[in-house]
Amino acid sequence: MADGSDSTLTAEQSAQAPNGLVAGLRSFAAGHGGAKAVIEYVGKRGARIVLVGEDGVWGDQFADDTVVAREACAKAGVTVENAWERELMDQMRPSNDLWRSMARRTMAR
Repeated sequence: MADGSDSTLTAEQSAQAPNGLVAGLRSFAAGHGGAKAVIEYVGKRGARIVLVGEDGVWGDQFADDTVVAREACAKAGVTVENAWERELMDQMRPSNDLWRSMARRTMAR
């Protein structure tokens, strides 16, 4: 990098994870016997934190970017997986309502 470049992220530049996001992650994990997360970059929207509870229930939260998402997970004590591993996907148990909504979308095509 050229001298004077400001494209590297330093500790002073990193954004703080909002307390509400951290509280939401903690609450989900506590309500489902623990949780693991996968962080997905979603462009201008930021980052999606997909949570999978130990009981198979899943949900999501959004953060401003992947750095904030990782920091929030760390503060909440939620383990971040690097990718969608088969074991994590097998653990997910979609609700009956989700299955019905997916069926309606397929039938509407």
